[in-house]
Amino acid sequence: MTRVGLLGGSFNPAHAGHRRITLAAIRALALDEAWWLVSPGNPLKPEQGMAPLAARLASARRMARRAPIRPSTIEARLGTRYTIDTMRALKRRYPRTHFIWVMGSDNLAQFHRWKGWRAIAREVPIAVIARPGYEGRASASPAAGWLRRFRRPAGQANRWTTWELPAFVLLRFRPDPMSATQVRAGNPAWFRQFLPDAPP
Repeated sequence: MTRVGLLGGSFNPAHAGHRRITLAAIRALALDEAWWLVSPGNPLKPEQGMAPLAARLASARRMARRAPIRPSTIEARLGTRYTIDTMRALKRRYPRTHFIWVMGSDNLAQFHRWKGWRAIAREVPIAVIARPGYEGRASASPAAGWLRRFRRPAGQANRWTTWELPAFVLLRFRPDPMSATQVRAGNPAWFRQFLPDAPP
């Protein structure tokens, strides 16, 4: 059985912070590889300011070079927009793969707004990566309150395939302040380098 971590997001654009936390998660969770699920459209994010999917995928592929990270637009191919639907489809398609959902504490803070969030926790283990500035909101969120009873020690993170579900683990790595918002602020037209046919 292959051990795969799933990190979903807009990757608008992918940046070094994504790579750093993913590699740290691969080590902590003893993953064979991680898949970056480049979303065709996050229902909780505005479409304004969202670069084309092709550019976001290209930025993810560049950032994932020479690492056990596989950027994918499988949600676009499956026609799924919600994580619960994607997860169930992936488990059907890859029956010999163990999946764990990986997300930052910024996502935990709003996890209760996701469609079928409790069902997600019953489908796969969840690894939450602490992010500076979000821990207070994340720990006070309805989802964190519900998940708290299912928390597993970080020292046992590499044993996640044996956990009874629901199960969640909080991982703490060296803080990384980088964000896609900062990248876009410094270079609003970042995506043009990935779209050769775009006008200058």
